[in-house]
Amino acid sequence: MKKSIASLLLLFTLAFFFPTATMAADYPIQIGEKLATGVANAVTGVVEIPKTMMIKGRSQGAAYGMTAGFFTGLVHAVGRSLCGALDIATFLIPTTPIPNPAYIWDDFNRETTYSAWRMR
Repeated sequence: MKKSIASLLLLFTLAFFFPTATMAADYPIQIGEKLATGVANAVTGVVEIPKTMMIKGRSQGAAYGMTAGFFTGLVHAVGRSLCGALDIATFLIPTTPIPNPAYIWDDFNRETTYSAWRMR
């Protein structure tokens, strides 16, 4: 009886530690990427204003891009900067970036959207 409990405990211990060992190998890379994404988004959040003005101006016209595009870009600038600051503050928890695209320069002709946090 004691032998079967000991072997069952050993089996559960091995099953618990093996997946975490494989995830632990990627952990430094994941937190480094998250820190880099956070710094980049916190610094380049202001670029959302002209980006959104250009996108809205192309699709809705110049006047719309100069007015509504400016205010929408301002909201996106604050959102990207705050998401970057949040990523810097929580870089030890490897999650996916909240803004999509992750970096402002990834797809400059697409308006920024935001998604929920997911573990990497």
